[in-house]
Amino acid sequence: MEILRKLSTGIARIEVLIGAALGAVTTALILLNVVTRSFAKALFWVDEAAITSMVWMTFLGASAAIHHRQSVAVTFVPDMLRGPVARALLIATDLAVLVFFCVLFALAWNWFDPITLARHGFDTGAFSGATFNFIYSEVSTTLGVPKFWLWLIVPIFAFGASVHALNNLAQTAYGGPETGPLGSDREVA
Repeated sequence: MEILRKLSTGIARIEVLIGAALGAVTTALILLNVVTRSFAKALFWVDEAAITSMVWMTFLGASAAIHHRQSVAVTFVPDMLRGPVARALLIATDLAVLVFFCVLFALAWNWFDPITLARHGFDTGAFSGATFNFIYSEVSTTLGVPKFWLWLIVPIFAFGASVHALNNLAQTAYGGPETGPLGSDREVA
């Protein structure tokens, strides 16, 4: 359980670090866009780059929030409960979050289908022809990069969030910090 906690903490630190860097990149891109438009020399790719940067930042931040138990939550019922009932509800919530992110990871794995891509020798044309999955063939509108690089945040997010959710479930079920869904220090045991 200690290894899982350290893994989750390490992933969350990386997510926060990269997310903060992407926040700075997003801000810089938006400022660049404002300046270039004011001189009637707009760079056509800046909007898509800023949006992509913001999306990646948001996904990474959401995953880190799960690690810290700071995700948006409705706590009306949990705040009224105490003792074993509160603990059971928190375990059920942690389990539901874990199942959701495991399913999301499985769907993203199926979407990217790296095994079949490898079987086709990483030939994206052969992969698309055999599977009718064009994820590796689509190119972004203005950046001109394959869209799968932009969409790669989905499996990264699902993996990180799954690790955090598993850690939260383990901490709740087997000991460790007994915190509520919003990271409060209320007693549940």
